Amino acid sequence: MLPRPAAAACAALAAAGTLLMAGLSGSASARGHEVAPGTPTAAQKLHTAVQTLPTAAQTLRTADAPAALLHAMERDLDLDRQQAAHRLVNEAEAGATAGRLRADLGADFAGAWVRGAESGTLTVATTDARDVPAIRARGARAAVVHHSLASLDAAKVRLDRAAARHATADTPVWYVDVPSNSLVVQAVRPAAVRPLLAAAGVDPALVRTVKTAERPRSLYDLRGGDAYYMGSGGRCSIGFPVTRGTQQGFVTAGHCGRAGTATTGSNRVAQGTFQASVFPGNDMAWVATNANWTATPYVNGAGVQVAGSTQAMVGASVCRSGSTTGWHCGTVQQLNTSVTYQEGTVSGVTRTSVCAEPGDSGGSFLSGSQAQGVTSGGSGNCTSGGTTYFQPVNPILQSYGLTLKTSGSGPGDPGDPGDPVDPGGTWSAGTVYRAGDTVTYGGATYRCLQDHQAQPGWQPPAVPALWQRL
Repeated sequence: MLPRPAAAACAALAAAGTLLMAGLSGSASARGHEVAPGTPTAAQKLHTAVQTLPTAAQTLRTADAPAALLHAMERDLDLDRQQAAHRLVNEAEAGATAGRLRADLGADFAGAWVRGAESGTLTVATTDARDVPAIRARGARAAVVHHSLASLDAAKVRLDRAAARHATADTPVWYVDVPSNSLVVQAVRPAAVRPLLAAAGVDPALVRTVKTAERPRSLYDLRGGDAYYMGSGGRCSIGFPVTRGTQQGFVTAGHCGRAGTATTGSNRVAQGTFQASVFPGNDMAWVATNANWTATPYVNGAGVQVAGSTQAMVGASVCRSGSTTGWHCGTVQQLNTSVTYQEGTVSGVTRTSVCAEPGDSGGSFLSGSQAQGVTSGGSGNCTSGGTTYFQPVNPILQSYGLTLKTSGSGPGDPGDPGDPVDPGGTWSAGTVYRAGDTVTYGGATYRCLQDHQAQPGWQPPAVPALWQRL
């Protein structure tokens, strides 16, 4: 954790485009092997596939990403402007493909990831070589590995439980790693790994130990990324503006304040009060603001608007806005990571290659126009580089019954009422859906492909990147 005394761009593609980002927890194998697709190439197949998608993908191809996002991607990912825009398109297409393959492969599924500065080549892992043709048919590379995602995730859950009663200061980070098909434990002192595994009842064959000097800490010190001040005088950053009924506010990191803590804005004007906060365990909180503050879909001004909360996949580009260092970008390294700070272990966070510094805590993480989470903690800085973890936003929205403030653009236009006659069904705008959830709409049943909070106008028939008709 980085306490910060009182003191002081990534933007999005149009909502239609980044609706396609996939949320896949992950796993594949150093002991497995990659199977390259034949002709045509994966990129060619993806290009062909997107031609058949409806207007959401057509909007994606023609949309211009805001300059703040592209500038940060150019600087941090060593891309030119055209490459940055192309990468966002490719990651969106790959996300939709991965979501469908996850559903198709079922228990064989072992994770998915993208690689490549511009091409964003998609790899999907399976435990059954017979799945390779189906993966290739979707234009992806295939990796045949030993462990399913479900088995690795189950092992991580046991580690998470053991951490509540076992000291983890010398093993501060663990996660299911997609490309290596293993449960990785980062250790300051590698000898500390074996007792932790024994306490958790985890088979060492599933685990890869990585020696690290990293000692993560939270990053202390109504637009996302703007500064706000706590009653104690410390400074954090706004994550994303939200509403709960008529009440307006924002989500942020739990370590920034406890329930009842008063806040003032970057202008030092009275702002609101923490309504709920969890830290450690998770790192989530929300602040209800007074009538002088209005929730907007913007992050740090500059025309950056949030369109939704579709979770990005491993390997995808992600950018962060904070009140200390502004915009910085990197990639998603692992989902569902556990990290030990001085105050205790936080689980379910996402590990990234983005840098951050004190005061950036609580600030916005986005992939394209899709809200990803709020800055939690990390190591390093924005001069030498570092690792930063964020608390995913969808669990915050779900836990506290909040609705993300979004722009009115996107497929079906979230400002649109949609069908003139309510077709009926269980689908509901504002609900957080996870991959695999099923809903009914208009007499048909649909399966969710990617984690997201449903927005008005994003009915299942209108967004096939998020919903598959059964």
